[in-house]
Amino acid sequence: MTVLVAGASGFVGRRLCPALEAAGHPVRAMTRRPGDYPGAGETVGGDVGDPGSLDAALAGRTAAYYLVHSLDHADFTDRDARAASAFATAAAAAGVGRIVYLGGLGEDDDDLSAHLRSRRAVEHLLGATGVPVTTLRAGIIVGHGGISWEMTRQLVGHLPVMICPRWVRTRTQPIAIADVVRYLVGVLDLPGLGHRFDIGGPEVLAYLDMMRRVAALRGRTLRALPVPLLTPRLSSRWLSLVTDVDVRTDRSLIDSMGNEVVVRDDTIRELVPFDPMGHDDAVRVALAERARAGAA
Repeated sequence: MTVLVAGASGFVGRRLCPALEAAGHPVRAMTRRPGDYPGAGETVGGDVGDPGSLDAALAGRTAAYYLVHSLDHADFTDRDARAASAFATAAAAAGVGRIVYLGGLGEDDDDLSAHLRSRRAVEHLLGATGVPVTTLRAGIIVGHGGISWEMTRQLVGHLPVMICPRWVRTRTQPIAIADVVRYLVGVLDLPGLGHRFDIGGPEVLAYLDMMRRVAALRGRTLRALPVPLLTPRLSSRWLSLVTDVDVRTDRSLIDSMGNEVVVRDDTIRELVPFDPMGHDDAVRVALAERARAGAA
């Protein structure tokens, strides 16, 4: 298939583009700053916030990946809704046969955070103009450069004692970035259209257990200090003091940590068969990639 990747320069996109090329799919990499993009594929300028820029980017594509979000903006819910609607309209006009979207895990009948509700809204809006959408829903993605992973890594690296609000007991199902990419590539060749899949690694862990294991792999000990009344707002301000993730993004992520995000349906394991990487191996790979990049 001829493929457009919207968000090609991001955490997932810059890994997905070469993987798609390796699988034999001609790739058009869409980014707001094409002159700064060093990655795989034919580079094209485009911005989901500028509907007029999407027609040329999508022209001649049989499939499109949508890997865009506005989590670092106060009005991210409205921005993401407008962007998804514009992309869906342009994809339909260009005759795109399917859209693949990476969303978030979480039960629809749960009291989802604003972040996860926005992910659900984008999922529906992308399909509103009739283009079939294949959605992969994931929890924390472990990999160098991922926001949730960076927050975890920096917390473990900077704090010998972890202040523990209630959300640290919430369960999640972390997945290695390499496995996310394998699933994203794999679903492109599935027969039929309009799929929705949960994806995750082989282990379900509470956030605190996950952080303790990261600490152990780095030769550290992480002690826990329960503070049950620490609100998400206070948590986000506290996290902004010990990580370089901005307060607005911290708040959105922490709100989501109150929602259990685990795989409920593992059908994709049969359709795109491989053995996902365990949590500790995913952490080792992320730390090794960071070291190779020379990050401080």
